[in-house]
Amino acid sequence: MSNDTLVAVPNDPGPAITPTPPSIAAPAARRRARTLVDSLAAFFISLGGIGIILSILAILLFLVKEVAPLFFLATGKQTGQFTAFPLDASHQAAVVGLEEQQEIGYTVSPTRIAFFSLPSGRVVHEQPIAVSPASTMTAIARSSGKEDRLGLGTEDGRVVPLAIDFTSAYESGQRVISPSASVGSPFQIDPTGKAIRRLVYQFSDAGTGAVALTETGRVWYVRNSGGSPVDLTANVSSTVTALVLDTRNETLSVGTADGRLFHFDVREASRPVLTGTSSIAPAGVAITSLAYLIGDRSLVVGTAAGEVSVWMPVRVSAESDRTHLRLIHRLASHPAAVTAISPSQRDKGFLTGDSSGNLYMHYSTSERTLLRFPGGDAIQAAWFAPKANGAIVLDRSGQVRTYSIQNPHPEITFATLFQPVWYEGYDKPEQVWQSSSGGDDFEPKFGLTPLIFGTLKGTMYALLLAVPLAVLAAVYTSMFMHPDLRAWIKPIIEIMAALPTVVLGFLAGLWMAPLLQRIFPAVLVMMVVVPAAVIAAAVLWQLVPRSMRVNLHAGVEALVLVPVLIAAVAVCLSLNGQIESLLFGSNYKGWLADVFGVRYDQRNALVVGFTMGFAIIPIIFSVSEEALSNVPRNLIAGSLALGATNWQTLSRLVFVSASPGIFSALMIGFGRAVGETMIVLMATGNTPIMDWSMFDGFRTLSANIAVEIPEAPHGGTLYRILFFAALLLFAMTFLLNTVAEVIRQRLRNKYSQF
Repeated sequence: MSNDTLVAVPNDPGPAITPTPPSIAAPAARRRARTLVDSLAAFFISLGGIGIILSILAILLFLVKEVAPLFFLATGKQTGQFTAFPLDASHQAAVVGLEEQQEIGYTVSPTRIAFFSLPSGRVVHEQPIAVSPASTMTAIARSSGKEDRLGLGTEDGRVVPLAIDFTSAYESGQRVISPSASVGSPFQIDPTGKAIRRLVYQFSDAGTGAVALTETGRVWYVRNSGGSPVDLTANVSSTVTALVLDTRNETLSVGTADGRLFHFDVREASRPVLTGTSSIAPAGVAITSLAYLIGDRSLVVGTAAGEVSVWMPVRVSAESDRTHLRLIHRLASHPAAVTAISPSQRDKGFLTGDSSGNLYMHYSTSERTLLRFPGGDAIQAAWFAPKANGAIVLDRSGQVRTYSIQNPHPEITFATLFQPVWYEGYDKPEQVWQSSSGGDDFEPKFGLTPLIFGTLKGTMYALLLAVPLAVLAAVYTSMFMHPDLRAWIKPIIEIMAALPTVVLGFLAGLWMAPLLQRIFPAVLVMMVVVPAAVIAAAVLWQLVPRSMRVNLHAGVEALVLVPVLIAAVAVCLSLNGQIESLLFGSNYKGWLADVFGVRYDQRNALVVGFTMGFAIIPIIFSVSEEALSNVPRNLIAGSLALGATNWQTLSRLVFVSASPGIFSALMIGFGRAVGETMIVLMATGNTPIMDWSMFDGFRTLSANIAVEIPEAPHGGTLYRILFFAALLLFAMTFLLNTVAEVIRQRLRNKYSQF
């Protein structure tokens, strides 16, 4: 029998739990925190990128919104029609008009003046035309200009002045317009007392002129009521069909049934002189209507064939002061003879009506027929509203029709913006920017081509200086300069980018431009002497014993060039007078004018090239240097180890590998130069001319916006064209950056093996 031994077994506590050491838990928490931070960073970066894209799109849409109205088509509609009175079939004399607010219109017939409310046609005032001694009115003519001044021709050869006035007053908060008419003292224009069949009357501060065609076919001219009438019939060898006087009473033009135009100088009222004859229409086609556009330079001619054209005196040659009438614009023809022409009092627009009742609205500068209103009976008289936003016509059946017109930018087309236009006072079509002038009769010139040309010209001259200096400096800094010296030089050059361009422009315009004008011969010679001095110094440096060179501190060789450069510049400046005498005969400005036909403008493209080039050098240098420095050093070391020289390594390896970055640097510099404003604004004469000469100024798109926008009326043509210029800059830079990025990516893919 064996004795069993009882052993006490403790309770089983279950599986053992080993606590996590703090050294393992902490990294996991940090990883989760980093993941969260990375996710938030990615979200905000994406949000920022999307925000930038949306902002750019918003800017683009805003620009398009402001620019689009420039190219909207003119609109118009008939607002009223009513019967005024039947015209006398034998005389057909009548005039129609309206006041500035287009609330009151009027008709003048041989017997009465009627004022009526528009567009209803309700007569608000009427008065007979009383002349002493009593006489029948046989012709009516309106004076050109903003004032409602008329002349009435009588059956006994007299002219009766008539003045129409509108007085505005406010009663109980409502505007009330009160019309009135006053008849002046008649004066005799035909001494023989024959009836006037066609009359031209022109009221001006210098005096009142009148021309009358009588029932016997004679043409009489008189200046002022007390002047002596002059018979012009002998100078006109055909049947007279149209007459017109300019607003200054200096030029009389007589149109005939055989399509010729006779021009008289009537500045000396007692002795009118026939100055020339022009063939306007084909033989046998009568000139039926004549009118001067505002400014009295462009003459609108309407013919019996329905043709409408604009003629202007143009110099025979650049060296002559003699002029001859030239066709500069041809507008859409009417289906019937032109019977009435009414020029605008605000711009170069005008209305024409024909014998079939059609009313056309044209604009001379853009050479466009903007609106065509079909009609009924032949148009006897037409009047363009003073604000060019309405019209009123009277036909031969006595019907009055009124129109509303919306045409805020008639002078703008792609052709007038980018192609040559024949402007008043020019000898040929040209591309011109001149947005304003002192007179109301000024013809705006909105050619953007000179501004685009100036933008590219300024950019080209800036890049000619900046690209070689910046890229070569980047090459030397990254490949050859000692690291200790590079640590000082690179930040200094990059700090140059922080200089305000307004300061650079100020210095260029007020200090550098006059200085360059004085020392230009020396500067010209510096371009040869300074590089030659640098090359000579480098050759001499190589002659220094190697034992002496190796003991010098790194970078001393670069400092050796400083006194060499200073000495070369000082020598050129000290010999400025002698250089000018030797090369340019003591007068370089006269030499340039005689040899090349160019003049030296103090603020020119050369000044801008130096100044703007200085401004963009830091940008091109910094990006190029980074691209060159990022070329893997093991590739450079391998090339050198295989026996390649430094220059071979640079040209065949480093440049190729860094080409995408260098190209990006050039494109960034180009974009910076294109958008530069203050330097070109202050350092050039802001003359919008198209000339590649470095001695002439120019005007850029950006500088033009800065100059013109303070004076541009909100919503006006100039205002919207400046936004169009901004849109062009936006499109140019966007297209440039897009093309540059495509090229950069291709270069990167092609040379990625390096």
